[in-house]
Amino acid sequence: MRTARTGAPSGRTARSALALSWQAAPLASALELAVTVAMGLVPAAAAWTGKLLFDELARGRAMDTGRATWLVVAGALLTCALVALTQCGGQLARRVQRAVALRAQDRLYRAVNAFPGVGHFEDPAFQDRLRLAEQGAQSAPRDINTLLTEVARNTVVIIGYLGTLLAIWPPMALTLLVTAVPALLAQRALAARRARTTEETMEGQRRRFFFQQLLTDATMAKEVRLFGLGELFHGRLLAAARESADAELAVEGHGSRVQSALALLSASVAAAGTIVVVRGVAAGHVSLGDLTLFTAAVLGVQSALSSIIGQAAQAGRTLRLFRSFLEVVHAEPDLVSGTAPVAALRDGIVFEDVWFRYHDNAPWVLQGVTVTIPAGRSVGLVGLNGAGKSTLVKLLCRFYEPERGRILWDGTDVRELSITQLRRRIGATFQDFCRYDVTAAENIGVGDVAHLDDRAAIRRAAAAAGIDATLAGLRDGYDTLLSRIFFDADRERGLALSGGQWQRVAVARSLIRRDADLLILDEPSSGLDAEAEHQIHRALAEYRRGRTSLLISHRLSALRDADVIVVLEQGRVVEQGTHDELLGTDSQYARLFMIQAAGYRDTPVGSAP
Repeated sequence: MRTARTGAPSGRTARSALALSWQAAPLASALELAVTVAMGLVPAAAAWTGKLLFDELARGRAMDTGRATWLVVAGALLTCALVALTQCGGQLARRVQRAVALRAQDRLYRAVNAFPGVGHFEDPAFQDRLRLAEQGAQSAPRDINTLLTEVARNTVVIIGYLGTLLAIWPPMALTLLVTAVPALLAQRALAARRARTTEETMEGQRRRFFFQQLLTDATMAKEVRLFGLGELFHGRLLAAARESADAELAVEGHGSRVQSALALLSASVAAAGTIVVVRGVAAGHVSLGDLTLFTAAVLGVQSALSSIIGQAAQAGRTLRLFRSFLEVVHAEPDLVSGTAPVAALRDGIVFEDVWFRYHDNAPWVLQGVTVTIPAGRSVGLVGLNGAGKSTLVKLLCRFYEPERGRILWDGTDVRELSITQLRRRIGATFQDFCRYDVTAAENIGVGDVAHLDDRAAIRRAAAAAGIDATLAGLRDGYDTLLSRIFFDADRERGLALSGGQWQRVAVARSLIRRDADLLILDEPSSGLDAEAEHQIHRALAEYRRGRTSLLISHRLSALRDADVIVVLEQGRVVEQGTHDELLGTDSQYARLFMIQAAGYRDTPVGSAP
């Protein structure tokens, strides 16, 4: 997958993540920062209140009871303020997180939807990058925003306590800052290791998800149970899950050892400083209130530094994942759209010495294909499996680019034309058509979103495909949900169609584009019975009259009325002609046709009648 240069410095990545957060929820982000800073003031104020209270209590009978009472009340109010600020900050953080999640999803899938071709989606590395991008987009903006607020809050805490440390025992302030350096380095290394583990286990996670789908998907359930594949896939699911879990446990075990060592270092430093101050109390140089304030200050500074370091490490980890988000949203398109408008087809489409393979080390799928599809005529495409028929269709729809040669639309290279406008002029039923979990009307209407609510246009297309009566007779007619995994608005289970009925729906989906100049039908009747096949071919023959069409079928009888039949073999055009012309020669087409015809006769091919 080709991407823009985003491996870029962490600073730029952090700014992008922070910008995403503040663009998604500017007011809530600003309020969250203000509340967090206010929360940083409370601990220092509470510590000073506690010191003053202990000093007052230490005066014994000379204690000012009224002053002590007000100090207790002040401490209680500060505690209430901290609770209220914590709740408010949490609510603001959740608002920001939800807004960021929606904005990140919007940007990510808007970018994914903008890829003109399908090359990225067939690339395993891109699939892993996309999953990492989803994680990074969800967590990095939140973590960077949290880091910003934590730095602000804890800086206030540290400043508030440093004066105490400098006043009671100055070396302690420097000692705490110096010991923060190895903690920062250790946490950064740990975060980098966790990020690498996440990246390295992504393929295993994808395999685990794949086997989960195999074990739970309704369309897979029949074969899984018939062939007894449950244990096989279950074992592979567990193996993939165990591989990921082992890697994660290894890094978490290392993290526990690092955290334990850092905790021991912090405890040692705090104990050493406290011993010094305790001796000062014994010598009468330090008051009991000073000791409590010093202890609170040491713990407060350590906690603040630990929070900043931990959040910085976490942000560093998610920033590494966020780079995947930036790589996806800034990825170069897998093919470039032209800008020229696409006029109605007048002359025809020409494949001119077209060569294609799916990647550099793959074998050639098409090798010098030259074919003409005249406007207003029908062309039948014949060939054994793997001959390159479906690949030719993908190139015609501009899902891929030819490596050599050109595809011309009325003499203009399709690379110069607007992809969106070109596809608007094509209606297609693919061999691996989609079955959408939406209503019957929407299953047809998605073929032309502009007519998604045009029930008359939908029914005309359904009638042309011979499925109108079936859909109209469903429980809720065309508003019936065609799904086994969702409920409709009335909490009724969706209904399922047969394979042949689904195929007719897919054909209707391509026919709703009444203004399409080119109709592509790739095995449009493979799932139909003989009578239904005859009916739909008659309907499609009527629909195709005067239209440009490309027909692909292994049932050669379905192609005999095509104006031109093109035979592909190993990515090359080996024969062209009408049905009668090819049948009257010693051709590959004639051989295939006679083999199929033999299945309908008692006399074997080549035998005397």
